[in-house]
Amino acid sequence: MPLKSMTGFGRAGGQDGEAAWSWEVRSVNNRGLDIRLRLPPGFEEFELRVRDAIAKRLTRGSLAVNLALKAPAIGSDLRLNEAALAKLAELAERARVLTGRAEPVPLEALLAMKGVIETSEAQTADESASPLIEALLKTFQAALDSVAAARLAEGARLRDILAEKVDEVEMLTRQAETAPERSPEAIAERIRVQLQRLLNESNALDENRLYQEAALIATKADIEEEIKRLHAHVAAARELIDSDAPVGRKLEFLAQEFQREANTLCSKSNAAEITKVGLRLKSAIDQFREQVQNVE
Repeated sequence: MPLKSMTGFGRAGGQDGEAAWSWEVRSVNNRGLDIRLRLPPGFEEFELRVRDAIAKRLTRGSLAVNLALKAPAIGSDLRLNEAALAKLAELAERARVLTGRAEPVPLEALLAMKGVIETSEAQTADESASPLIEALLKTFQAALDSVAAARLAEGARLRDILAEKVDEVEMLTRQAETAPERSPEAIAERIRVQLQRLLNESNALDENRLYQEAALIATKADIEEEIKRLHAHVAAARELIDSDAPVGRKLEFLAQEFQREANTLCSKSNAAEITKVGLRLKSAIDQFREQVQNVE
């Protein structure tokens, strides 16, 4: 399974007798799988089948699913809620007076208000067996196919960007690794300069204190562990990018590890060129992290 994005859109519709409908499915990034449905009243059990279909195809993302349906009510009778209509008409008339409007509220607008037209279930047969339900599910699968295809196409673009950023991180890591400032001679010179500064500030430093200061300076100058871990993270990132499984969460964690090592490298560096490389490294890692937010 190639790398997938969490961004996609799909639309599909159909017609069956007097019924006509259209599905719209929008997907954006999210830490988990969040599904928000807008279905016509009376489709509560159908909702479970829609959620199940999504969960079988996608593992992460925030999905907004909308079904626009024009059809006779399935196995239901319509009735007018006269009390609700009268109350809404009273409120509409009061609002008209307060706003100084001359025209009355159209009856169509009042009838369209929620709760004015009610349905009562008259069908006891299994709703899932309805031909209309099956037709709706079939076209929903087509909309979901479009979303999956869009996420796959966006994932291919993301893969190229992530691979490019990993290459940049590796290149910068090698620059820090081979920087002339990391040579034993350069480190020794920095230690000598800093110790000389200490001696100039105080002649009372004993030999043990000088050894301690020298060891501390040498430790701060050593970024070997950070370099090794960055190389290991580069290898891990490439393996995840080429993985057949959803890897978004793992890449997010790896981006945090990248950032931690880059921060440590910058804090330990006392050479201007290595610090400069470290700042570029942090920038590349931050761009990598932003793109990873969209990976399933």
